[in-house]
Amino acid sequence: MANLNKKKAARRAMQKSKRAPSRKPKLDTRLSDAEQFLLPTYKRQPIVFTHGSGSYVYDSTGKKYLDFLGGIAVNALGHAHPRIVKTIRREAARAIHFCNLYHNAYQGPLARKLTEISGMSRVFFSNSGAEAADGALKLARLCARTPSDAPDKPAPKHRILAMQNSFHGRTFGGISVTFPEKYRHPFAPLLPGVEFVKFSDIADLESKFDNTVCAVIFETIQGEGGVHPVSEAFWNRARALATQHGALLIADEIQCGLGRTGRYFAYQKFSSKPDIVLIAKPLAAGLPLGAILTNEAIAARISPGLHGTTFGGGPLVCATALEFLTIIEDKKLLENVRARSAELRAGLTKLAAKFDFIREIRGEGLILGIELSVDGNPFAAEALRQGLIINCTHDFTLRLLPPFIITSAQVREFLRLFELVLAKTPKSISAAPAQTAATATRFAQSAAR
Repeated sequence: MANLNKKKAARRAMQKSKRAPSRKPKLDTRLSDAEQFLLPTYKRQPIVFTHGSGSYVYDSTGKKYLDFLGGIAVNALGHAHPRIVKTIRREAARAIHFCNLYHNAYQGPLARKLTEISGMSRVFFSNSGAEAADGALKLARLCARTPSDAPDKPAPKHRILAMQNSFHGRTFGGISVTFPEKYRHPFAPLLPGVEFVKFSDIADLESKFDNTVCAVIFETIQGEGGVHPVSEAFWNRARALATQHGALLIADEIQCGLGRTGRYFAYQKFSSKPDIVLIAKPLAAGLPLGAILTNEAIAARISPGLHGTTFGGGPLVCATALEFLTIIEDKKLLENVRARSAELRAGLTKLAAKFDFIREIRGEGLILGIELSVDGNPFAAEALRQGLIINCTHDFTLRLLPPFIITSAQVREFLRLFELVLAKTPKSISAAPAQTAATATRFAQSAAR
């Protein structure tokens, strides 16, 4: 009788399951809202990140990801760092914004700290790196203008030299000195007087530099352009030419600065300084803040009303930036960046010997590029499936921008996941351009000093 009852119960359960409608995956309305209402400016993955902790982020399904992109060099302290959270909570309860007609408690101290670690003298706070780049171009044109120049016409000294493969932001000024045509051509005509130089090509720089040039601008390490460090010889020649012709040398360290190379600034491995330094990305640990750092001679050309910003340098963001820099010192994170970089390079070199489509490893500190001989985008997609966040830039370069707080164990975790990605990803038939003589060494450890 007991067996008969069990059989009847099983038949009823089977019939009930057949009658029940099949459940469809629940649609995340946040994704549909984004699809319907946002401007389609990004090719976003269909994932909703909800929170992070240290070097990890989590999506709405609870899946965990090792973050080796860091919000594209923004989250240098990882996610939800307790000291940063404490600072933001404290300052948000006091004041989020004061206008720049008045002082706040943190702008001056932060400016002092930035001048101390950079060797510069003056600071202007902006909302973003792109705004900082725009402001630097204005400063260059301002400093080049003489009292005899007609106020309503371009000054004779107005040309700006930028680099091939460069990226300096999305404002009109920023895209005017950004090289890829896909960023510039849809918005032409742009800022006049810009000419592009082959990156680290001294002969090309010399052929285009004359007394009509007011500035030369380049990233100390090109990020979006494929993680290419500038050569020391090129830096030195650019510095000499700028001095000779009375032009400004502008170093864009928005992605590679503030500790990412194991120094506060990537240019600090050279013996000479730029005239202007641009920073942003990690400065306020995820809050929007950029800055122009410059010297007294340039600052002397500025007077009230010539430049400004509404939100740049508010009390909340400046307090957070001060705490970010204090944490770097307290926790000796520059040393950690150098140590973890060495471990990453050693592991990547072993993988390069195993996978022959790895063409070159370059970069410095925790801004590293892995150039492939095949399309890199499928590898970034497979990494996401494996719970690893990286990205592909310049089509063939996988870019790593992990937080400064990563541990040896997390480096090993990355190398394990990355090897799995390299092994599982189908290889595209498209091939990267042939290397130039400057990058002929197969696994060059560029600018590793």
